[in-house]
Amino acid sequence: QAGWDFLRRYLKPVTCCVFTRAQYVPGYLQAKSVVIPPNIDPVAPKNQHMTPGTVRAILRHIDVIGGPAARGKRVFVRTDGTPTRVERKALIVRAGEPPAPETPLVVQVSRWDRLKDPLGVMRGFVRFAVRKESDGAALLLVGPESAAVADDPEGAEVYQEVVRAWEKLDDRLRERVHLVSLPMDDAEENAAMVNAIQRHATVVVQKSLREGFGLTVTEAMWKGRPVIGGAVGGIQDQIEHEKTGLLVDPENEEAFAAALVWLFEDPKRAAGIGRRARARVKREYLGVQSLLRWAALVSCLIEGRPVPSLGK
Repeated sequence: QAGWDFLRRYLKPVTCCVFTRAQYVPGYLQAKSVVIPPNIDPVAPKNQHMTPGTVRAILRHIDVIGGPAARGKRVFVRTDGTPTRVERKALIVRAGEPPAPETPLVVQVSRWDRLKDPLGVMRGFVRFAVRKESDGAALLLVGPESAAVADDPEGAEVYQEVVRAWEKLDDRLRERVHLVSLPMDDAEENAAMVNAIQRHATVVVQKSLREGFGLTVTEAMWKGRPVIGGAVGGIQDQIEHEKTGLLVDPENEEAFAAALVWLFEDPKRAAGIGRRARARVKREYLGVQSLLRWAALVSCLIEGRPVPSLGK
């Protein structure tokens, strides 16, 4: 609030302000603010279409899944149009063998950050796994190599906290939890790995304690995955509870475990949620939709027409 108070006099002459969420707009800007949410690029390496064979080939190469050698090609297309093969591998902490290709996977992809609550995801999954031991589902906590993110000095510390908590798990549970660190040497190769992991996931999780908008959720929804998200920030804008995903109190690990049970007990229901999630992203959160919103706003300003502000 002190920051917004400081900015008030500087923003007074501004014609229009753009925010990602209506809830972020201070009261004195309501009458001249519009909301344009963030968006994803559907053909970027992180979101481009991948065949099941390509997905399996990438995951088998980076050792996320086991099983026989995949027949597909581990190739993605760079933003400049160049086809490129995934060459690097992930660093994985696990007990035992990689999950089989048919093993159901619960996946969270995020930085090693306390606000992303990887420890809470692990504890919630353990609650779920105790109830659903027979289905053999595994948890993948996926993040960047902790030493490779220069703007996240706490990443390595949080990662070590997660490793120590994993080491304390019961042997049978430890075998079902995999800590995956993806190389960051090539950002587009890293994005292709994330793409393949999300597409192979049975359920994608983003149990953030706080969140700005949460494009990781958007990306997973675009891939038709049912998502369980913390009811915070922009995750609440994207997910319509029990329609395009599930929203849970991120502090309530029992509610998170129950949401996993709810999805796993009815695969058809989970698949329907995934289809509706993809359709919602197609309507609301692709780059073309953002471009049209910006074009409409600029047209209003150029032509002197009133901007459809939040205060009207």
